Amino acid sequence: MNRYLYFLLIFILPSCNIDKSNLISASDFNQMIKNDKSAIIIDVRTPEEFNKGHLRNALNINWFDKNFDENINIFNTDLPVFVYCLSGGRSSQANEKIKSLGFKNVYELNGGILEWRKSKFPEAILNNNYDNSLNVEDFNDLIETDKIVLVDYYANWCAPCKIMEPYLDELSIEYSQNMKLVRIDYDENLPLVRSLEVYGLPVLQIYKDKNLLWSHVGFIEKSSVEEQLKKFIY
Repeated sequence: MNRYLYFLLIFILPSCNIDKSNLISASDFNQMIKNDKSAIIIDVRTPEEFNKGHLRNALNINWFDKNFDENINIFNTDLPVFVYCLSGGRSSQANEKIKSLGFKNVYELNGGILEWRKSKFPEAILNNNYDNSLNVEDFNDLIETDKIVLVDYYANWCAPCKIMEPYLDELSIEYSQNMKLVRIDYDENLPLVRSLEVYGLPVLQIYKDKNLLWSHVGFIEKSSVEEQLKKFIY
């Protein structure tokens, strides 16, 4: 088995048997928290992610915090809980954990805050200092080259991103004469990725002469990326 696929399976297999009966769309999630003022909205991302944008009235309880159970147990188990993360990986695990702690009504946002943003629902921001964020003009400068440009949108906490990073570095060396690798940190460049309508992670894109030729959302093997590169290198 390919080693990248092996490590990916380590991350995704624990969630294969998770009950998704309480997984709801961004539209339903939005309507339900509007209608029920007693709702507990929990953002299970890291504080750094939370500070850069979150649902209004959401509480930040980091899934990776060793005191996660203790922090959840302060709430009345009879109250409805609405949980979300960035795209659904952490919230699916938190969803099961919260139910196991005795909460009777737990709802998970399908697609996470990425889907929420895609639907253009309201969002609060604690730290909106993006002075160092790339803008569209900066992005255009980065992809202005006579080479093929492979753009990698990633986040430091994204497991598939971490798995793909080594082989992307390998490709950047192997195809250095014909290809340029550009890596865009999602969290640090939120205004840019929103303007480019990048709503998933990881995302790979191939540009040539500033034209988008190929785009892929989610994990992908090195061989498949290489196959795409070869189509446009001539």
